[in-house]
Amino acid sequence: MRAVEASALYLELLKKALLRSDQFAPPSPIRMRDWRRFIVSPVQRALQRRGYEITPARLPEYALGETMIGRARLDNIQFCIESVLDDEVAGDLIETGVGKGGATIFMRAVLAVHGVTDRTVWAADSYEGFPEVDDGFTYTGELGDLATLPVAGLEQVQANFDRYGLLDERVRFLKGWFSETLPSAPIEKIAVLRLDGDRYDSTCDALGSLEPRVSAGGYVIVDDYGAFLGCRRAIDDYRERNSITAPLEWVDYQAVMWRKPSP
Repeated sequence: MRAVEASALYLELLKKALLRSDQFAPPSPIRMRDWRRFIVSPVQRALQRRGYEITPARLPEYALGETMIGRARLDNIQFCIESVLDDEVAGDLIETGVGKGGATIFMRAVLAVHGVTDRTVWAADSYEGFPEVDDGFTYTGELGDLATLPVAGLEQVQANFDRYGLLDERVRFLKGWFSETLPSAPIEKIAVLRLDGDRYDSTCDALGSLEPRVSAGGYVIVDDYGAFLGCRRAIDDYRERNSITAPLEWVDYQAVMWRKPSP
């Protein structure tokens, strides 16, 4: 088997493992009924009318796998990383709000299969849940109340990396509130910035500190744009304030991205 074929098979298998996609059970009638209380934001309803599938698999998915972002968003991470590698866009990879670590584990895996040794994957999170701050938005959406979601501590996330053989010197962890850790984070350039902070304040803190470091040709991915009003407002406000006109592209019914143009 050729090395390229083996690498592709490895990444496909890793996606399934991180998602536990072979273990999903159909939701119970009660679970489906609960789901419909949370679904959907006006943006998601519009996307639903355009043919995007809104699926209740996310709830059992979170309980089973190292990530709950779904297949389309893992595919998007791979696309963005391989794109910046092909185009020799300088910079590291970072996710702000890592959950159980699945997306950053996959980032490290993509670098590994391409033999990349000069880029770092940064996993930024409080590892303690959300701060007790009311920024004016209600955080109920497709997953319900964010405050009730399980919280993965730093040691658990590191153990998840180690389980897949991907905990090494090319992975670094930033523990603490974004407002405290990101402004002084020792990251010079970023090739792929993935935001998964859910809230207005968390998204603003991460975007303000890190987007200026994204290299021309790099990507900004926003996981929750279609799910939570606070996140969407933070992105729209920042883009307007900084005259960012790069088009937003939908990854799936919830996530969006844009590519930073050359100056």
